[in-house]
Amino acid sequence: MRKLLLSLFAFHFSLLTSFTQGKEGPFRAYIYNNEYEVFLQINLYDEDIEVPGQELYGPLPGYLGKKHNSFCWVITSAKIKDDKTATLSLINDYGSEDLTATLTLQNDSTYILKQEKGSTLKVPKNSKWQKLPKTLELKRQKK
Repeated sequence: MRKLLLSLFAFHFSLLTSFTQGKEGPFRAYIYNNEYEVFLQINLYDEDIEVPGQELYGPLPGYLGKKHNSFCWVITSAKIKDDKTATLSLINDYGSEDLTATLTLQNDSTYILKQEKGSTLKVPKNSKWQKLPKTLELKRQKK
């Protein structure tokens, strides 16, 4: 009986610690670029992000959005390579364009999104399409 209780306690403790550890990480964040007014809302660990107004997609690793606009690029899949690098596959919300990008953590608050192959990231601005640079610096929102 004592062994059973001890085993249950150890199991619950390990679940509790793994749950609390899962709350943080470089790839669970809201990161933004003020110059282009774009942001990434990501959780590459649990892949539980829903695009506001587009819940039809269901839970995803995240999306790239435009401030003051509902347009987005949906992250369809993500692979974490190491503690500082992840590869993302994105499609626009029309499904007509796709691309692969690398997201790299530079330091505690700076990320670099680099377009690798596929379409060019474009977002609406003043009723026109604005191309984003191939390498885009994003900052982590402070808590």
